[in-house]
Amino acid sequence: MPKAVVLLSGGLDSATVLALAVRQGYACHALSVDYGQRHRAELQAAARVARALGAQEHKTVGIDLSAFGGSALTDANIAVPTQGVQKDGIPVTYVPARNTIMLSLGLAWAEVLGAQDLFFGANAVDYSGYPDCRPEYMRAFERLANLATKAAVEGRRLALHTPIIAMSKAQIIEQGVKLGVDYGLTVSCYQADGQGRACGACDSCRLRRAGFKAAGVADPTRYFSAPR
Repeated sequence: MPKAVVLLSGGLDSATVLALAVRQGYACHALSVDYGQRHRAELQAAARVARALGAQEHKTVGIDLSAFGGSALTDANIAVPTQGVQKDGIPVTYVPARNTIMLSLGLAWAEVLGAQDLFFGANAVDYSGYPDCRPEYMRAFERLANLATKAAVEGRRLALHTPIIAMSKAQIIEQGVKLGVDYGLTVSCYQADGQGRACGACDSCRLRRAGFKAAGVADPTRYFSAPR
């Protein structure tokens, strides 16, 4: 079985990508990043998902982006927006350089493992408008990976897979259901409580709930307050 590193946040999207990679026959090494996020329950969810979907291994790597702040997800002084999904501009939930850092960590582990495949659950359809989720960024990172690593220079090129990047949230859920993903194990909320219960009001909650509704699938999300 070819090895692959799969970035696993513990949310709906990355769980679906892990299931896809497993179905495609990869020996999946799941990587989660503890970057100082306020919704730390997602890390516990990632461990549950990795076990349930049959990852060969699961690691959590720590890097504290709260030292810089600049995002509602890493700075407790910046409120998580709950008024509705922002239509224009980039919301304060964007974490500077987060995806670049996570992809770089995944690339490092892939090179050590001898893996030539890296899976990432970026989505550019039903998402919050983050610039580091766009297809052109993913293509640029893949080029960087194949310029910057000993493995690639020696002929073992890396492929960055983003299989859900052009899917709607409903399509992602429909795909995951076919693959047997238990979305009740996942946590997507930007301000989930210690038990992994969701707020029902942040962008991520709204997009997730709308996805289940559009897919015609019962929403298994546990909420600590009534969804808006």
